[in-house]
Amino acid sequence: MLPPPPSLLVQPLVENAIKHGIPGIEAECGGACACATCHIFIDPEWMSRLPPPQGDEKELLVELQHYEPERSRLSCQVDFTDALDGLRLAVAPDE
Repeated sequence: MLPPPPSLLVQPLVENAIKHGIPGIEAECGGACACATCHIFIDPEWMSRLPPPQGDEKELLVELQHYEPERSRLSCQVDFTDALDGLRLAVAPDE
């Protein structure tokens, strides 16, 4: 049997959070990186496995009251792949 195409293996964390009803993940913009209502804290041991925040994500993060440079990400900008199996994170407090 062939593995599924790569596009089926990669999904933004925000989509999984919404699908599973994770409290505190609002994603008011629908995952368009325009609202920061999907702010999460990544366990520091995992941050090095992710690409750093870029562009709009970085601009939104630095404006947040609960921004932590070593841990903050927007879950709409983190693609979940098999390489992130076991990822530890926490939902950031509401702004």
